[in-house]
Amino acid sequence: MVARHDQTTDPELLAALLQARRGTAFFARKLNELSDAELDGDTLLPGWTRRHITAHIGYNARAIARLIEWAATGVETPMYASTDVRDHEINFGATLSPIALRHLFDHSAVHLNVEWRDLPEDAWHHKVRTIQGREVPATETVWMRTREVWMHAVDLDNGAAFRDIPVPVLERLLKDITGAWHTRGTDAGLVVTVTDRNLTFGDTTSASPTVVSGPLAAVVEWAAGRGHGGVTATGPGTEASNGPVPAAPKWI
Repeated sequence: MVARHDQTTDPELLAALLQARRGTAFFARKLNELSDAELDGDTLLPGWTRRHITAHIGYNARAIARLIEWAATGVETPMYASTDVRDHEINFGATLSPIALRHLFDHSAVHLNVEWRDLPEDAWHHKVRTIQGREVPATETVWMRTREVWMHAVDLDNGAAFRDIPVPVLERLLKDITGAWHTRGTDAGLVVTVTDRNLTFGDTTSASPTVVSGPLAAVVEWAAGRGHGGVTATGPGTEASNGPVPAAPKWI
């Protein structure tokens, strides 16, 4: 008989799984608050309706479940055949009837949760490959999903805000985003300061940096390209102290 609890006993992984599940529940709540007609509404992502986001989250769960199957069996099962296939899938999903779209989200979330739950302890360290080509242990899939559900719950533009995202998720998001900037070299002359967490990222060696600062939730919202409310900027490119806030470099 299949066990009804997670096979892993790693406390850090169990905590990460809980954060992902809470994010899924949060996304579900914001989605279920929307009427069927409101699914056609705009989101914080240009060119995407709420239908597109819901389809993306549904198919993303299926894609991550394929990686868990890979980790469990050793048989290579890619997330997607290609990025074109992924994009086509999302666009198709956005055309589904409201009830089919909601079922896609619900059923795929349950499927992924079961795959996580039933993955043997040792298989969590098996390597899989993301759509970007990175080889990562199966444990990384938990963060991949956590990031998607929490951020896209905000993107639904249905009352959720970055301040609703748990602090550990926000902190890791900011590390991911600033890390991507650093890898690409797009953070030259840019320093990001989190005023309520004593955190600093970016080009700290610059003699005259542009400094963007604010509380954690506001800084992550800005860094993720979702707005600049609650942050201020000083240095080159700003008119004066607390002047115009520059657009954040792209991170994905």
